[in-house]
Amino acid sequence: MKRELSQQEIDAVFQRTGESAHENRPAVMPFDFSRLDRIPKSQIRVVHQLHEEFCRNSSANLSAYLRAHVSMNLVSLEQISYAEFLEGLASPSFIAFVGLRPYEGAAVMDMSPALVFQFVEILLGGDGKVATEIQRKATEIEKNLMRNLLRIILQDLGEVWKNVTDIRFAVQSLADEPQELNIFSPGEAVVAIGIEVAVGSTVGMINFALPSLFIKRLRHMFERLRRVQPAESKLRDQVHMAKLLGNVGLHMEARLDGLTIRARDLLNLNVGDVLALDAPLEQKISALLNGEPKFLGDVGVAGTKLGFRVDHELEQE
Repeated sequence: MKRELSQQEIDAVFQRTGESAHENRPAVMPFDFSRLDRIPKSQIRVVHQLHEEFCRNSSANLSAYLRAHVSMNLVSLEQISYAEFLEGLASPSFIAFVGLRPYEGAAVMDMSPALVFQFVEILLGGDGKVATEIQRKATEIEKNLMRNLLRIILQDLGEVWKNVTDIRFAVQSLADEPQELNIFSPGEAVVAIGIEVAVGSTVGMINFALPSLFIKRLRHMFERLRRVQPAESKLRDQVHMAKLLGNVGLHMEARLDGLTIRARDLLNLNVGDVLALDAPLEQKISALLNGEPKFLGDVGVAGTKLGFRVDHELEQE
């Protein structure tokens, strides 16, 4: 038997159909098109490791170059917008526009004025023991003095990035105000790297801004680095450590061991007296390094000075 539906029944059918279609609709997630250049956390971890190694290497190289103790410590690494990076910089400051040869693009390096003037003082012969409180723009002469130091820092940065790819970081130009280098759009994402540097009594910051899009394009390089853990990395660390230890000073002394003298004879010695020792002429002299016996040999004359000729090396336990 056929029956016509009432208007209320028809409305109820359409209402249930609409609710069912709404329930089956996939959830809508917001997408920010201005964040296309964000890089994954796995790459961020690798970049963090690279710059920790950079801090260790550059601390040693700057200390040797300046003949003053330099300590560098990575304190922050995060993805932020370029506008946020500029907001964190002092004014005036010391800012370098850094090229990334052979790749296109550039990076920004900022150094606090306190560090700049402390470096300049040491380069001009100062001891760096007094903290500098100068807050002004660097002169052209001071900028030229800093270029060689920046070259050392960027060379060390390029060395650690060789683990990923060969990049030559080079200063293209210098600026005094953060707003003078508009190389990125304000909303572009950058990897902001903050490094605390202590030189003598002065502590300041070196800040890097690397474009996130540039790092993201090297994704395949990072993946290759994660897959392969080469043994030569340990060898490279050992070679670098050997170079650093090559400049370490050691205390060396030549000693004639095994002889005794009476206290009466020692007390009665006068200027011009000759003290006869019981050692035979052929007995070898011991050479000690930091108090540890290292060589056996003979004492002789080398020009106008006394010298020690090594006969053979002592066996170490």
